[in-house]
Amino acid sequence: MSSGLRNYRQLTGLTVGALGVVFGDIGTSPLYALRECFNGLPVSPANVLGVLSLIIWSLVLIVCVKYLIFVLRADNHGEGGVLALLALALTDPQARGRRATILMGMGILGAAMLYGDGMITPCITVLGAIEGLEVATPFFTRFIVPLSVLVLLLLFAFQRAGTDRIGKVFGPVMLLWFVVLALLGLRGIVMAPEVLAAFSPWFGLRFLWLHGVTGFVTMGAVFLAVTGAEALYADLGHFGAKPIHYAWLLAVFPSLLLNYLGQGALLLTTPTAAANPFYQLAPGWMLFPLVGLATAASVIASQALISGAYSVTMQAMQLGYLPRQEIRHTSSHERGQIYLPVVNSILLVGCVGLVLGFQSSSRLAAAYGIAVTVTMLVTTGLFFFVARHLWQWSRLQAGALCAGFLLIELVFFAANAVKVVQGGWFPLVVATAVFVVMLTWKKGRQCLHRKLAPRMLPVNLLLDSLNRETVPRVPGTAVYLSGNPQGTPLALLHNLRHNRVLHERVVLMTIIPTDEPHFPPDQRVQVETLEHGFFRVTARYGFMETPNMSDILIHCHALGLELPRQSVSFFLSRETIVRGRPSAMSRWRGAVFALLSRNAQPATAFYGIPANRVVELGMQIEL
Repeated sequence: MSSGLRNYRQLTGLTVGALGVVFGDIGTSPLYALRECFNGLPVSPANVLGVLSLIIWSLVLIVCVKYLIFVLRADNHGEGGVLALLALALTDPQARGRRATILMGMGILGAAMLYGDGMITPCITVLGAIEGLEVATPFFTRFIVPLSVLVLLLLFAFQRAGTDRIGKVFGPVMLLWFVVLALLGLRGIVMAPEVLAAFSPWFGLRFLWLHGVTGFVTMGAVFLAVTGAEALYADLGHFGAKPIHYAWLLAVFPSLLLNYLGQGALLLTTPTAAANPFYQLAPGWMLFPLVGLATAASVIASQALISGAYSVTMQAMQLGYLPRQEIRHTSSHERGQIYLPVVNSILLVGCVGLVLGFQSSSRLAAAYGIAVTVTMLVTTGLFFFVARHLWQWSRLQAGALCAGFLLIELVFFAANAVKVVQGGWFPLVVATAVFVVMLTWKKGRQCLHRKLAPRMLPVNLLLDSLNRETVPRVPGTAVYLSGNPQGTPLALLHNLRHNRVLHERVVLMTIIPTDEPHFPPDQRVQVETLEHGFFRVTARYGFMETPNMSDILIHCHALGLELPRQSVSFFLSRETIVRGRPSAMSRWRGAVFALLSRNAQPATAFYGIPANRVVELGMQIEL
């Protein structure tokens, strides 16, 4: 097979795969977006054309221009997402002090908002799909909520098995979904071809001018058509920019345009169809198969958001914003296939609670949007710093472009902000809680480091003392984990103080997370030979990678340091946080940090250290 044909097949496979992972959220927006725009808005030809014009140009400006043309260029070694963009912005030498604090605050806020979005998206898409049964017959109305809860329970229960196998069918299913969207849209356009006039931005501007406050509030519903656009950037590392471009331009964008225009044409001919224009656009014989396909598409869209929450959590842990949690890799050959039980449980409880509390996709739509707009605003802000300081754009170039995006997104944010009382408070509460947890953990670890620093003896002083004093040595190898590559691990000092003995070989190991998504494997581990049988091992991992002790030991072996896994003793220190007076943190933050510290996954499990080879030395730290 020629390399050109092989590359073509690979590109085609990635493009179809992107349909299933990247575009699930935005691809299911036709289920509810136009319906919500006319929830309280009279159905008239001028209103239909005006709303459609706003949807079309929102897709063009937000997705095509902002994300596809500009933001996707800001890749961090091939990776995307708000935390990857934050790490990229922080590589600027000028990003120090107050500027660095502002950038980190923006990045953490954007990441926190993704959790609120991650809870609402599965609920609104699943409910929106299953509500199609009501169109067939009112008999199914009472079963909508139970069926939605059942689908969500099955979806989250399946997470532990991983999405490696079913992921192969995600793309083809979504391809079928987009084909059906396009065909339904064409069917509607044939009914009223005059709907094509909505391509003119004049109708949208005229709608906003004539309707004032009502038009402004409608923008909150129009935004539902572009929710999911952030996934284009977040999933950049899984597929690359070219497949995402092709998938959007060849399948997703045309299908969405045709379907929204088809729904609008239906409203021009049958205004009463505004209750559910998506399903009423389909012929009667197609209704039940369409509900099944829409449910499958909604599950795929939900899966993308759930996987995104796992990925953001892992990045936050590696960057030091969240405590260690259990990470299970569900695929041996796909690096993005991970499962986090704690995150899965939290999302499940939140989703089931949302479905039971809101009962319908229309009510959930009131809560949807505000978290996504904040994430988009954060992306625009961080993109300005990247364009200005890393790409060396002029202040005028970067400022003018980002100001245009900010103007559009601030309008969407303000329009969604009026929905806070109706349900928009929920994602804000979730995001605030995550934001506080992230900041508290980061500050707590910094305070803990400052508290332990005076106790940390430099390694060279320890080695000098061994020249003057004779310490008994016992056979074997001891590995001491330390967060400071230049300091002596506290566990080693405690062992010396109480046992007054050292192993024949002592390895001081430090695992360092980096600001890069993936650290080059051939540079991952460094081994330095010191005096008196001491070795210093430094292992570096990117924030998209999970450190693994077996991997480190293999690298050490390649560098000449033999560390047989079953004959090495690992020594770790385990800190218990207690309140001190005076305290470096406020009472409530100290209590939160202590709770997080107690419930963090032990280093032994997180790094894959054999439990029968571990010695933990505990200590109490006043904070």
